[in-house]
Amino acid sequence: MERSGGRSDHEAGRAIVEVSTGEVKTGDAATVFSVSALGSCIAVIAYDPFRLVGGIAHVMLPGKSGKKPCDEKLRYADDAIAELLARMEAHGSPRSELVVCLAGGGNVLQRSDDSICTMNIGSVLEVLSLRGIPVAAQSLGGNRRRRVKLDITKGCILCAEGNEKETILWQNT
Repeated sequence: MERSGGRSDHEAGRAIVEVSTGEVKTGDAATVFSVSALGSCIAVIAYDPFRLVGGIAHVMLPGKSGKKPCDEKLRYADDAIAELLARMEAHGSPRSELVVCLAGGGNVLQRSDDSICTMNIGSVLEVLSLRGIPVAAQSLGGNRRRRVKLDITKGCILCAEGNEKETILWQNT
């Protein structure tokens, strides 16, 4: 992403952090989070506009992990969202002040028998609803891959489908 004067965010002293499948990462205004390949996975993006803190959970599977090894737990919707919320709260961000957006859940293989994308969407929406967290914006479903960025300093979430240009999914006004 370019900033005025043609400097990239990295050159301006801001780290661009990729959030891979099954990871949860949070940070402050010095960070731009990116998820570059969302198929059936869902990026759960949390942003605190008051404290300039944000994070992403890259959810791979619906439900809760059960007795899976610790390194696999964050692949599941319930566990990943719980971890994202806990990390945001550790940054001083109460749930009531979070903006949460979603992207992904596409059937990119276009298989008629593929239900993981719809199961992921349903699971993520249910977990958020049970925790009383509204979704401010979403780009879910369809059959194209997505990529997203959370720019904490600018207070915006960008999303692109396929090879299209990034557009604003949500912006702090």
